Amino acid sequence: MDRIFQEIKKLTDIPSYSKHDRFVQGMINAIDEKIIGQDEMLPSVNKLIKELGFSRETIIKGYKDLISRGIVESKNRLGYFVGNSNIGQTLNVALLMYNLDTFEEQFYRNFREELGQQVRLSTYFHHGDIEVFETILAQIKGKYEMYVVAPIPHPKTKELLDTIPRNKFMMFDRYESLEGDFNHITQEFGQSSYEVFSTLAPRIKQFEEIIFYHSPNSLDPKEIVHSFNKFLKDHNINGRVINEYKSGSVEKGKVYFTLDNFALWQIMRDCKSKNLKPGKDLGVLSHNDEPAKEIIGITTFSSDFSNMGKMAGRAVLNREKIQTTVPMILFERYTL
Repeated sequence: MDRIFQEIKKLTDIPSYSKHDRFVQGMINAIDEKIIGQDEMLPSVNKLIKELGFSRETIIKGYKDLISRGIVESKNRLGYFVGNSNIGQTLNVALLMYNLDTFEEQFYRNFREELGQQVRLSTYFHHGDIEVFETILAQIKGKYEMYVVAPIPHPKTKELLDTIPRNKFMMFDRYESLEGDFNHITQEFGQSSYEVFSTLAPRIKQFEEIIFYHSPNSLDPKEIVHSFNKFLKDHNINGRVINEYKSGSVEKGKVYFTLDNFALWQIMRDCKSKNLKPGKDLGVLSHNDEPAKEIIGITTFSSDFSNMGKMAGRAVLNREKIQTTVPMILFERYTL
């Protein structure tokens, strides 16, 4: 019994966990870790009150929650017993993404396919909004065996992610530093972007300057901006960062770089209307590769989101440990 109490007490330091949350999740963890098995008797309400200091109402409510989930059974005058020790038999996975952009859809499709039909997958979108992120995490807390999350760069993110047990958590897409050991399949934007710019330097130097459209208020990785400015200085290249692209402002002799697909397609549309040929009259560079950019021939650099999805799916399905940074790949095409 002592180890059951320990599993519940382990969750004391998670700020957003109520006593009810700690009780329910601690019990689930104890069963999941095989500390107590099928049909074995669980601690009595009085014993739990004494060991944990929780109120009788909290304990009874927690047991009712576990009974409603089919994890615990109540036997008249005998007490509470483990009703289903195979909590992970039908694996329930929560996937929390930014949105469903084309490149993120590549991750999703491959992740879903790798998991197979035996896994129940629920997908949520936070759209880079920390309040939505917090609300979703509160709603899904304790309801899944695995949480695969794309974090938001925000001071509150660490506190929110600390509510998820590390053995049930996987971070993907961007990397956010957290305490403890956890699975992650993430991108690196700083050094990798600098290396891409450096590889393209001879081509960029054939034009007058390179313009990077980046809004300070956007969710785009700030590391790319730092790498861009370092690249300009180290390679003695004319360039600047502008907040946004203004329709019709495209000019001959420039290289245009953007992470925003809306701006990218506007640039390409303006090139067509002004009879300017990308790759000859001017250069175009984009981030995050996708089929449309490949077909049109736009030079991009990107992580392999399809492979990220496959790796994440295999790791979740097989309960494998994975901690990897996915490299950026440069796709040189005719626009630069």
